[in-house]
Amino acid sequence: MTAALRPSPSACPACDAAPAALATAEAHVAAQPGQIMLSLPTIHCAACISKIESGLRAYPGVKSARVNLTLKRALITADPALSASDMVACVNALGYEAHELDAAVLTATATDKAGRDLLMRLAVAGFASMNVMLLSVAVWSGAADATRDMFHWISAAITLPTIAFAGQPFYRSAWGALRAGRLSMDVPITLAIALAIFTSLWETMLSGHHAYFDAALTLTFFLLAGRYLDHRTRAIARSAAEELTALEVPRAWRLENGAEVEVPVVALRVGDLIAVRPGGRMPVDGVITRGASELDRSLLTGETRPVFAGAGMQVSAGEMNLTGPLTLRATAVGSDTSLHRMADLVAVAESGRANYTSLADRAAKLYAPGVHILSALAFAGWLIGTGDVRTALNIAAAVLIITCPCALGLAVPAVTTAASGRLFKRGMLIKHATALERLAEVDTVVFDKTGTLTTGTPTLDAPDALDPIVLAVALALAEGSAHPLSIAIAQAGREAGVQPALITDIREVPGYGTQGMWQGARVRLGRASWSGATPVATAATYLQIGDDVPLALTFTDSLRTGAADSVAALMAAGKDVWLLSGDSTPAVEAMAKRLNIPHWMAEALPAQKAAHIQEMTAKGHPVLMVGDGLNDTGALSAAHVSISPASALDAARAASDIVLLGADLTPIAEACTIARQATRRIRENFRIATFYNLIAVPLAVAGLATPLIAALAMSSSSIIVSLNALRIRGRG
Repeated sequence: MTAALRPSPSACPACDAAPAALATAEAHVAAQPGQIMLSLPTIHCAACISKIESGLRAYPGVKSARVNLTLKRALITADPALSASDMVACVNALGYEAHELDAAVLTATATDKAGRDLLMRLAVAGFASMNVMLLSVAVWSGAADATRDMFHWISAAITLPTIAFAGQPFYRSAWGALRAGRLSMDVPITLAIALAIFTSLWETMLSGHHAYFDAALTLTFFLLAGRYLDHRTRAIARSAAEELTALEVPRAWRLENGAEVEVPVVALRVGDLIAVRPGGRMPVDGVITRGASELDRSLLTGETRPVFAGAGMQVSAGEMNLTGPLTLRATAVGSDTSLHRMADLVAVAESGRANYTSLADRAAKLYAPGVHILSALAFAGWLIGTGDVRTALNIAAAVLIITCPCALGLAVPAVTTAASGRLFKRGMLIKHATALERLAEVDTVVFDKTGTLTTGTPTLDAPDALDPIVLAVALALAEGSAHPLSIAIAQAGREAGVQPALITDIREVPGYGTQGMWQGARVRLGRASWSGATPVATAATYLQIGDDVPLALTFTDSLRTGAADSVAALMAAGKDVWLLSGDSTPAVEAMAKRLNIPHWMAEALPAQKAAHIQEMTAKGHPVLMVGDGLNDTGALSAAHVSISPASALDAARAASDIVLLGADLTPIAEACTIARQATRRIRENFRIATFYNLIAVPLAVAGLATPLIAALAMSSSSIIVSLNALRIRGRG
């Protein structure tokens, strides 16, 4: 499993560089031979940069090393003989966390063309609106006759090309909506801009007193600002999600003429012989043809106990080989593997979530037809009352301009950007645009167990209660194995200050355990059947010294940091908390009692998890699902909103709405609170926009909405909405 990323403290402003150009350059360079890219999630200041760069440059074979603090990456130029694992080990030795990044994944998304395009249009609209506003001030101050006409014509010369260029995102969106037979927020925006330009040109040609060039530009500027904020929130999420995906570098060792050749997983074919080393994951579905080992299937099934693997056994992509080298013949590759078959379950589950209508969409459905009807009624009323088409058209244009949704266009993205920034500082990454709205609605929280509430790392039970001699023998045998239970014994022995016993002829028997000779007696540490022991119900390994009765060494899965606090905080907030796991009943029941979780289900298959969540949703209980395994992807997709840790496989992260960047679960309860605050701010912004319209619309219908009043009304409402959105950044 990819190690969890932890949220770093605030970066030092002095050493935080602009990332865009460097990201492009790094991705381009790292795609070339001799280049290695690492993710450094825990660096936070200039001292970190200096220490890592110095340590890497001092490593034999490293030609250069450059660390980017903003992106938290290192770009290393090294001799071809050096591997990424060498560089990861070097950085780990310096006291920092490091993971290899797949540069090919990052290369494809190194630049944000859409964001740059929006920003350029925003800048053009802002620059033009400032210049036209200066000309308008002169008109408002009393410029008349030829002087006023000249200023209007200059304004028209600035506005027409600017509007044609800057407003294209709204025009394209409005045309797409009309072609689909629906009304979006961009339809009244486009109509208001077009009518404002038309009436302004007409008034200018007739030497009229009022023109709305400034209002059209100001409207475009504020709406582009909202559109850019919304884009940046999503782009940051996409960028971080892609980097998380790049952490998993897909490679496999294919046997060709008896030699192991490293190839991309996508190059594997059915029938290929593939070598899987201890510590490696199964790249495809297959049958073991040679070797014996133990497999960790926790990500697929939630089962914490390793299972024996030998010749003739079927294995699935994603399972981890623990102790011995295996050779398997591929029976399913690519989209045909069991891993990818879960996508069907995810697709079905996601269909329900796709029906969710956001607050902004609901507002647009009411707002767009309302504005059009109001403008049409104003036109008809004034035409009937005055018989003057020019006056009626001016009033209709004024109604459209002054009611156009500047405040509504900023209401959601301004709040979402502020709330997402606050959550990112807490170590949570928002991936989906409506995730905060949906998170605010949940009343039920469902947790997976293995890898979510727990670290997936076993801990030896009560090492202090063991005879020091027993612990010393177990430590000596455990140090010769990479099995997770052996690693836990070795860690417990070192923490207890025990010296390993002097054991000779230590060797590991793949799939069974480790054995050796101690004081003339054979000692074994491993499976119950191998040691002649009776298996116990919990996770355990068995130590046999000579002919003595084997001793069961039991283990408990370590809780994630903040697991107990998060569950307690959610229950205190009135949430109904569940534990759904594919692990055995005793293990799940013990975990539920340990965390005081009232509802739990054990030995649940992936389809059962998804079905249970759908059942709760059907009963009117919006569910937040927190999970990390492949067996959780269906449940993550079926939930009203979902969270997965950064340590989850990419399939689980892809199915979730929010990624928990750190190992601490505490931010989950806080995220629910922030989501409720954000939704309140959005609704407050809608009320502000409504109050603004209640005041401004009568003025427009009465014919009192001069360009000055329109500009002041639009600007003030947009500023108030933005300031209200920023309030969420300072809370908590």
